[in-house]
Amino acid sequence: MNSTKFFFVIIILLIFLVIPPSSLSIALDAITPNQPLRDGDVLLSTTKIFALGFFSPGNSHNRYLGVWYNKIPIQTIVWTANRDNPVIPTAGAGLLAIHGNHGGLVIYGKDQNTPLWSANVTVSSPNNSVIAQLWDTGNLVLLENNGSNARVLWQGFDYPTDTVLPSMKIGLNRRSGLKWFLTSWKSQDDPGSGNFSYEIDPAEFPQFFFYKGRRTKWFRVGTWTGQRLSGVPGFVPNSFRSFVNDKDEIYTMFHVTDSSVFVRAVLDESGIAKRFVWRDHENKWIESSSSPSEWCDYYEQCGPNGNCDPYSNYNFSCLCLPGFEPKSPQDWYLKDGLGGCLRKSGASTCQKGEGFVKVARVKVPDSSGARVNMSLSLKGCEQECMKNCSCMAYASADEREGGKGCVTWYGDLIDTRTYSNVGQDLYVRVDAVTLAQFANGSVISKKARLAISLLSALVFLGLVFLLCWLVRRKSKAWRQRKYMFFMEDRTDLDDQSKINSELQFFDLTTVAAATDNFSVANKLGKGGFGTVYKGVLHNGKEVAVKRLSKNSGQGIEEFKNEVMIIAKLQHRNLVKIIGCCIEDEEKMLIYEYVLNKSLDFFIFGLGLVERRQCLGNR
Repeated sequence: MNSTKFFFVIIILLIFLVIPPSSLSIALDAITPNQPLRDGDVLLSTTKIFALGFFSPGNSHNRYLGVWYNKIPIQTIVWTANRDNPVIPTAGAGLLAIHGNHGGLVIYGKDQNTPLWSANVTVSSPNNSVIAQLWDTGNLVLLENNGSNARVLWQGFDYPTDTVLPSMKIGLNRRSGLKWFLTSWKSQDDPGSGNFSYEIDPAEFPQFFFYKGRRTKWFRVGTWTGQRLSGVPGFVPNSFRSFVNDKDEIYTMFHVTDSSVFVRAVLDESGIAKRFVWRDHENKWIESSSSPSEWCDYYEQCGPNGNCDPYSNYNFSCLCLPGFEPKSPQDWYLKDGLGGCLRKSGASTCQKGEGFVKVARVKVPDSSGARVNMSLSLKGCEQECMKNCSCMAYASADEREGGKGCVTWYGDLIDTRTYSNVGQDLYVRVDAVTLAQFANGSVISKKARLAISLLSALVFLGLVFLLCWLVRRKSKAWRQRKYMFFMEDRTDLDDQSKINSELQFFDLTTVAAATDNFSVANKLGKGGFGTVYKGVLHNGKEVAVKRLSKNSGQGIEEFKNEVMIIAKLQHRNLVKIIGCCIEDEEKMLIYEYVLNKSLDFFIFGLGLVERRQCLGNR
């Protein structure tokens, strides 16, 4: 019995000697002062939706502490602790522990005297009551348990990385000054702080921005309209967004209506925010939306007082707001709108008769210098703006209930753009002349331009149809006149046929049948005036058919004269003419077929030509 126990002890010792402790993966439900999380261990949320552990992204060998979806086969990182200070493989295995002196979370490498990362909190009397847990929202929290109450000392959601999860805030804690913002990864292999960020501009009328590098405005997500952020017009299925603005904090947050649906938004290393939804039956993430997604989304594409309209009928998306004209018409012509627009030359401001023109369905301008008065109606907002000569535009602060509250802008109007079926109404201040133009309809609206374009297209098609009809009618009239001319010629030839009983008038069908439809096999020769074919009439008589070329230059009148002259002449050196054919554009002479001598001598030969000249001279 004792030998059996000894054997099992030896086996256990061998296992620990062969397999290092770091290779033994342990699933934890909490981290305590006595239970750290080692590289290879995972901390699971209550229902095992999320996991916390060390990972290496892409082709990197560095180790980072992060949170990922535990139930998804594709490891998808949503939060990283030590993103800018990884555990180097040569520096030993990573370790996440609760510090014994101040009670905060720390990450160590090989040197456990110098933390690589820490959660800066201080507990008055550190003891075993401090624990770290991972919640089912993906939030890593450090808790202090005092009997029945648990106080949150620190949470990972206060320090987002590149991903927004449901219930995660983006904004500002006004009490502590803590900002909740996103920063992109450097690359797929490096989760370090990248070149793009998404954060709030806590102005009087707060708005959200994507920044590139050191505070360069990249994309204005916009202001809260009461239903959405003005720069993100679309609505994502199974989710909604909320906005809080009070004395303690200001933030936006998105929520899901079905907690079993995994949704996340990521600011990638190229500065694009993409919303993803996990599809179980497809076993992959599906991109549901992205921002910025088109040229007009990027900040101030059309400069001060310009409006970016991707639906414009012009070949350039930039348009000046009412009362303004391009600062540089040459740049505008070259499709460079960054210079923006200026007040029209000669326009007077703060003068009698001025007013406001509505620009519909827009993202309202950058609100950095705007003023807000939530007690005013839209009409009151107009009056408030009119009293101040520096006020350039106004709009409702909240688009719900038909519009309430008042926002007024002073100075240049920056970064407006038009949407197809969403957006707010912006009222731009104009002088009396421009106001009268809009009131009289001389400034054509977008719908009017579309109607004019359609009408122009219809008129153009109508003119084309009319032109085709006139050409066809003229062609038909010409054919009728030519037919009448042929009939007159045929009458003359019929009269000649009565004088010369041997002269016959053949129709085209008879001649075509006689020559086997003018086949190459029946071709006897070709001259300057046409081609000669051998033919056999229905009575068996052999004939030679001279088919005059359409390019011969011989007109109907000359042809008629030639037929009548040759019909009157009888000579042994002339081939006897039997008849002729005039039908459509065909002119043909039918001669008797001569066996004893070449027909080219008689029909194309010099003697015949000389005789024609002689006859013509007579």
